[in-house]
Amino acid sequence: MASRPPADDRAAALPAGLPELPRGELDRLRALFVQTPATLVGYVLGAAVLTWLFWALAPRAQMLGWLGAMALLWGLRLAHYLRFLRHARAENGTLQRWRTSWQLLVLLNGALWGLAGWMFWGLGAPYQRLGLILVLYSYCVSAVQLLGPQPRVFVGYIAVVFAPVIVRIASDGREAGHVELAVIATLVFLSTALMVRTHGSALALAISLKAQTEELADRLRVQMAVADEARRAAEAASRAKTQFFAAASHDLRQPLHAMGLFAEALRQRSHDPEVASLVNSINESVDALEGLFSELLDITRIDSGGVEVQPQSVRLKDLFARLRLHFEPIAFEKGLMLSFRGAQHVALADPVLLERILRNLVSNAIRYTDDGGVLVACRLRGAGGASRLLLQVWDSGIGIAEAALPHVFDEFYQVHSRRPLEPHQRKGLGLGLSIVQRLAALMEVPLTVRSRVGHGTVFSLLVPLGRAPRPLEADVPAVTKLPIGLTLQARFVVVVEDEAAVRDGLVVLLQAWGADVVAFDSVEAVEAWLASAAPRRPDLLLVDYRLPGGRTGIEALVALRARWPGSRLPAIVVTGSSLAGHEDEAQTYDYHLLIKPVLPNRLRAMIAFKLGVR
Repeated sequence: MASRPPADDRAAALPAGLPELPRGELDRLRALFVQTPATLVGYVLGAAVLTWLFWALAPRAQMLGWLGAMALLWGLRLAHYLRFLRHARAENGTLQRWRTSWQLLVLLNGALWGLAGWMFWGLGAPYQRLGLILVLYSYCVSAVQLLGPQPRVFVGYIAVVFAPVIVRIASDGREAGHVELAVIATLVFLSTALMVRTHGSALALAISLKAQTEELADRLRVQMAVADEARRAAEAASRAKTQFFAAASHDLRQPLHAMGLFAEALRQRSHDPEVASLVNSINESVDALEGLFSELLDITRIDSGGVEVQPQSVRLKDLFARLRLHFEPIAFEKGLMLSFRGAQHVALADPVLLERILRNLVSNAIRYTDDGGVLVACRLRGAGGASRLLLQVWDSGIGIAEAALPHVFDEFYQVHSRRPLEPHQRKGLGLGLSIVQRLAALMEVPLTVRSRVGHGTVFSLLVPLGRAPRPLEADVPAVTKLPIGLTLQARFVVVVEDEAAVRDGLVVLLQAWGADVVAFDSVEAVEAWLASAAPRRPDLLLVDYRLPGGRTGIEALVALRARWPGSRLPAIVVTGSSLAGHEDEAQTYDYHLLIKPVLPNRLRAMIAFKLGVR
């Protein structure tokens, strides 16, 4: 089958004198042919009515001749329609030629109806003449819609229908009033012509509006396609940005982690005050960079829609224990008291998002507080089915000016104090509270802030009340005092870390604290060591989460604990990725998680905690 020629070729192939028609005009041409069946049925009915009225009155030869001519034209119209059906998608030039033949057949049909008016007028009773007039007029009126877009064809059609009847009526002198009736018929003819002119104007306007609508629809489709492409590009860029920050966060945390470990090992080997000051500065810089990575990654994940809210019952006792474990060493270093109240309650919230909110709020509170302390409290609000939990983070810090309160949740906004801020208070991009607000909005919980300059600040979060989950085997005890003078004398620690610099830094630091250390770079190396003659039972396992070959530190924990099944070896898992929470795995496999870079004081506090509870 031959393919359709392009539009330019079709226009060039048009016969001389036939212009290229717009799409709307071609559609109207096809509509003329589509209406042919209804027209043919109407002709059959009209011929039947006239045959019934005048069969017994008109000369038989006249009647049969008229019916034969009508049948011939009817057949030609039918053949014309069937040809169109076989070539419904005919091109411009073909349709214009068919329109010419169609118009000729229409005018011939009109002439036959006019001939019927000439032949049958004056026969029979008045009701028969009235029936003749009604039949002829009905065809003229019905042609208004069909021939409205072709006013000259329509005028020609009603002229050949009405003219013979008007002339016949005017020349019939047998009855009184024939001239007046002819005048009335003429007025009817003129009014019908005026009707088609009005209809044609309205139809032209409708066609013009339709064409404009189609043009606007085409433009809209183009714009939507462009917008959709832009949206897909933006989504791809957002995903790429998230992946970039995730990869950068993980890869850059590794050297920062190693830097902090080596710096602390240097402090252990040197008692020079200047060296200690340099180590403190290094650790502060590492901590600041870690905060920047976390903020950038969090804001990117939220903006890209990568955070899903999965509410469940959260025991605040467990949540507070994790917060205490993470922040108590930092608070202790600044001489602050970190307190928790209301741990007996259970909240209904996404545990990862709720913990992230409280972590940001507690971190801010400790950063901007130099004297006093920080309190994380939970109280019941309301009664019955309307009960909710009021989670608050109080501090006795520098406070926030009233004019700045409306802006504290804005991106990149940092509160300006009347007094100079310390270096540790200037860290960050000003994204922490913006992240808190966005996470609270995702969970659909109200977040408010109150503050007084020089007295402190309180952030409040109103969360739904949850149901207490099944009790755990044991609660995590809290570390109430940081053991600054930690010693690991005679303790045996197994380290599993694939990054050479981090692994060497851990070994040097742990040995400086007095521990015996054996280090491996993969799960396979651990399994080979376990297969040796008599491996020593470790006191602590310190493993990286992501290991070579797609394996994880969990597999190393399982292998090590399987070798000594009598007791679960204390374990700390360190990871450079904060994209996914590991809380469920941590509970299942009984380990505590640290996010790289881990400052030595946090690692020291965690080791003391793990060895102290076993």
